[in-house]
Amino acid sequence: MALTGRTALIAALGALLVGFLLPSWTGLLAVELTLLLAILYDLGRAAPVRKLLFTRSGDTSVRLGEPAEVRLTVTNPTGRPLRAHLRDAWPPSVWTAGSEITASRHRLTVPGGERRRLTTQLRPTRRGDHHAARVTVRSYGPLGLAARQGSHSVPWTVRVLPAFNSRKHLPSRLSRLRELDGRTSVLTRGEGTEFDSLREYIPGDDTRSIDWRATARQSTVAVRTWRPERDRRILAVLDTGRTSAGRVGDIPRLDAAMDAALLLAALSARAGDRFDLLAYDRQVRAAVQGRTAHDLLPALVTTMAPLEPALIESDARGMASTILRNAPQRSLVVLFTGLEPSPVEEGLLPVIPLLTQRHTVVVASVADPRIEEMATARGTLDAVYGAAAAARTQAERRHTASRLRRRGVTVVDATPDEIAPALADAYLALKAAGRL
Repeated sequence: MALTGRTALIAALGALLVGFLLPSWTGLLAVELTLLLAILYDLGRAAPVRKLLFTRSGDTSVRLGEPAEVRLTVTNPTGRPLRAHLRDAWPPSVWTAGSEITASRHRLTVPGGERRRLTTQLRPTRRGDHHAARVTVRSYGPLGLAARQGSHSVPWTVRVLPAFNSRKHLPSRLSRLRELDGRTSVLTRGEGTEFDSLREYIPGDDTRSIDWRATARQSTVAVRTWRPERDRRILAVLDTGRTSAGRVGDIPRLDAAMDAALLLAALSARAGDRFDLLAYDRQVRAAVQGRTAHDLLPALVTTMAPLEPALIESDARGMASTILRNAPQRSLVVLFTGLEPSPVEEGLLPVIPLLTQRHTVVVASVADPRIEEMATARGTLDAVYGAAAAARTQAERRHTASRLRRRGVTVVDATPDEIAPALADAYLALKAAGRL
C-alpha cells in the first residue's frame, strides 16, 4: 500500500481545522476516522496489482548508440478499471544521462477486461546483454488517496552490438582494393602475387612483365597483369586480458580493437580472403570460424557483443598454441594486444618466433590519446612533470614496437580513432607486396 500526497494534504488541513474549530480528541478522531475510511474505500476500489498480466515485444538487438524500443502490454483481467503509474526498470547503462526518470515511467488507464501497450525508449551507452529488471505498478483508487503497489518479473534481453564506427573508412579502402585487384585502369605487379591475365603492351609498362611465349604466338607484344592473392586466411585474435580493460578516451581498449577488427573483416571479405576470430586471455572466450562473406559481419558483431575484459594476466604461451592449433596453414595473424613493456617482454616476445616462422604476424595496439596530449603540455610544474612521464611512456612503447619489428612483426600502434584505418592500410600494404 502507498499513500499519496493528496492524503497528506487532507490530513494536514484536517488537523488545522480541528485545532482552530474543535480542539479536542473528539474532533481529531472524527476527522481522521473519516479520512481513514476514505483511504480504505479507495484501496478497495483500486484494481489489484497481482492479477495484472504482462507481455513484452520489440527490439532484441541494437547497435551501440542507436535507440531501441521495447513494448510492454498490460492486461487487466479484473472488473475494476486500472489507474496506475508504472515503472519499467532497466540497468542504468541503457539510458543516456538524466533520461532514466522520464523514459522508464508511464501513466496508464486500463478498463476492466482490456489491455494497453506502452513503449519504453532505450538508448544504451554500453555494449553487451542488458536484461530488464522488475516492472513496478502503483494502482490508484478513484479518490486518489491510496494505491496498491506490486512488482512483476517480465524478462526481456536487448543485446547491444558494437557500434562499428569505422565503417566510414570502408569505401576509401575498397577503392584502393579495387586498384590492387586490377578492376580499374591501374594494374599492379607485386612479388608473389597471382597471375591475372594478358594484355597488349603499352609504352611505359615494365619490360619485366612481358610474356615472351605469348608474344611469340601472336603478332603483338603481350604483358602479364597481376593481382593480389585471394582466398588467404586471416585470423584476428582479441586479447581479452586485463590490459584490454583500460579506457582510452571514452571507451575500453577492447571496444576500439573490436571496431578495427570489424573494418578488417569487411575489407578482407570483399577481397576474397577468409576471416576468423578468436578472443583469448587464459582460455578461448569466443570464436567465429568458417563463415561466408555474407554471414561474417552479423556473426562477428553478435559474438563480440557480450565479450568483457577479464581482469587477469593473459597467457601468451597458451594463446600462441591456440593460434597454431586453429591456423595450421600459413595465415595472417592479427593480434590485438597492448604494447606495455612488462606484459610484452615477459609474455609475448618469447612466443613470437613460434608464430612468425609459420605466419605473417601483425600486432595492433590501441594508444592512449591522453598520453600524446600530456607529452606536449607545458606552462606549469605539474604539466612539465606530466610531459616527462608521457614522453617516457611513448619511448617505452616505441622500444617495445622496435623489438617486435626486429622479430619480423608488423606493428600498428594508433589511437582509437586511427587504429582501424591504420590496420586496414597495413593489410592492403601486405596484400600489395604479396606477403599474405
